[in-house]
Amino acid sequence: MNIDPLSGAALYADVQRYDSFGSHRYGSPGAERALAWIAGELERSGLTVSSQRFSLPRQYEFEAATLVVDGETRPVMPHWWIPERQATFSLTAPIVASDSGLARDAFVHLTLPFDRGAYLDGQHVSALESAFARQPAAVLLTIDHPSGEIFTYNVDQKTQPWPVPAILVAPKDRSLLDQARHSGRPVSVSVLGTWRRDAPGRNVVGRLDRGKGRWLAISTPVTSWFTSSCERGPGIAGFLAMARLARTRWPDVDLVFVATSGHEVGHGGMEHFMRDGAPRPDGTLAWAHFGASLACFAWRRDGGRWFTDREVDTRQRLVLSSQAMEASVARRFRNIVATPVAGARAGIGELRDVLAAGYPRFFGMAGSHTFFHTAADSTETTGPEILEPVVRAFARDLGRRGPLDPLLLPSR
Repeated sequence: MNIDPLSGAALYADVQRYDSFGSHRYGSPGAERALAWIAGELERSGLTVSSQRFSLPRQYEFEAATLVVDGETRPVMPHWWIPERQATFSLTAPIVASDSGLARDAFVHLTLPFDRGAYLDGQHVSALESAFARQPAAVLLTIDHPSGEIFTYNVDQKTQPWPVPAILVAPKDRSLLDQARHSGRPVSVSVLGTWRRDAPGRNVVGRLDRGKGRWLAISTPVTSWFTSSCERGPGIAGFLAMARLARTRWPDVDLVFVATSGHEVGHGGMEHFMRDGAPRPDGTLAWAHFGASLACFAWRRDGGRWFTDREVDTRQRLVLSSQAMEASVARRFRNIVATPVAGARAGIGELRDVLAAGYPRFFGMAGSHTFFHTAADSTETTGPEILEPVVRAFARDLGRRGPLDPLLLPSR
């Protein structure tokens, strides 16, 4: 039986498979299982597949962390980068009651607003620096994410580790910290993890080189902080759907597919591919990028529970394009409710690397959703009915016959 790779059922099956591997953090077993699965799917699609191995200067391999107050235990996790000497540690101390002054041998509790970005902003960093200046044993950090769950921001490889650990505590557990702070009761934090230098990783690259000399490049990130089923799953499903169509849908071009690693800790995989493996900008007809949170449900809270009407969350969904592709992308994505962003401002996520490398013709999507960068991002956050329209729009924008399709011909 032939299965349409663009069908919602086929796409959702790929999201479920990605989810089954567990956490996909760079260098983790779950990330490696996902990459191996993607490599196998590209091979079955008739592509020549290779692993592009590289290393990042560092990675923190987090295993587990807990916070205990009066016998009540909550899961917590460090915000990268934890000090290397405290990759694993245990600490029992009070939360300092005042909002100023030195806090030696105690915790400071800091709450940061959630700004809907993927990285700490200048105000966040300034607030953290003020907390560290109080010389605490550690900072208990609550990022006020609307989900109530632990939320973490992306980091890069250049930022120095915090002077003491910054331990993420979920907003839903803030009352426990407030009670401990006001009563003076001690808080116990235990963290288990390992620092790794020259942390190995890989991209998976699939090629269909027909010797045409004109390339379509298709990319998606694979790694993420948590299981990240809707942050990453829809993009990977769309990426694999394009691969399954490659041999027959685009017979007159060469194709390269790259599934990258390291997005959440510095974009290392895409940067490596740009240096070694990407087609030349002047030989690339179009670059299509399947970014984050392409098709996720909108959720609302009713009392203590979350509900969805299975309508797509469009509040932070972006359709991205270079100036040269703005008009064609607007036509092909006209039924996709999202905010269009074109030109230099479209260099969002890993498209920033594509833009910086001088590719004149690129497009893609990126976004956020209710459970973005939290452990609550599961297969329940997306579904077949919202996946299919988005991936079909990508297929339309890539045309049907490569350079014979007027869409992909450079402007004259």
